[in-house]
Amino acid sequence: MTKYAFPPAEPVSLAITGTSSRFPVRRIYCIGKNYADHVKEMGGDAARSEPIFFTKAAETIVESGANIPFPPNTSDLHYEVELVVAIGPDLNVFGYGVGIDLTRRDLQSVAKKKGGPWARAKNFHHSAPCSDLTPADEVDLSKARIVLRKNGDIVQHGALSDMIWGVSEIIDRLSQDMDLQAGDLIYTGTPAGVGPVRIGDELSGGVEGLSRITVRFV
Repeated sequence: MTKYAFPPAEPVSLAITGTSSRFPVRRIYCIGKNYADHVKEMGGDAARSEPIFFTKAAETIVESGANIPFPPNTSDLHYEVELVVAIGPDLNVFGYGVGIDLTRRDLQSVAKKKGGPWARAKNFHHSAPCSDLTPADEVDLSKARIVLRKNGDIVQHGALSDMIWGVSEIIDRLSQDMDLQAGDLIYTGTPAGVGPVRIGDELSGGVEGLSRITVRFV
């Protein structure tokens, strides 16, 4: 039996709809600029280009219903609702969820100007809210739409079919370029309408056929 210098952290996991089993989260991959309307609103070229990948630690996961402390070192926290793909054995899609990629936009802007990494802007505590996962064989997302409400008002919406890079293409690229394995989550990008979050706000994201993600900021 392995002896540790101190007790290791509890494994990160997500609930799976319809079962008491949980999905063990290994790693989080995210794709940027995957909806043309979002690329345009951020001042980019909407023409199809190479996908932009970045990562978040598994420990940034927040489950639905949580109260999220407003993060430090930012005055411009933004929401980005996304379809989440959960990878199972043999790199098959195990299931789907709804995630919110929280971004410290002011820190990201500074990093972009300096040509530096986005780690401080993206990979911080509580920055990856995610809903319960729905098994892939229980849902058809071919015509599904994605939406985010802030304090009850719709602020983001779009069709999953509007993604520049589809789920299978993203998985193929990640499996060629990275160590994609069972337990990994992929946040697949966000449609237009990203905007700021303040203390007291409630965000609720949904994709037709999937469990919702709802979080509040305190």
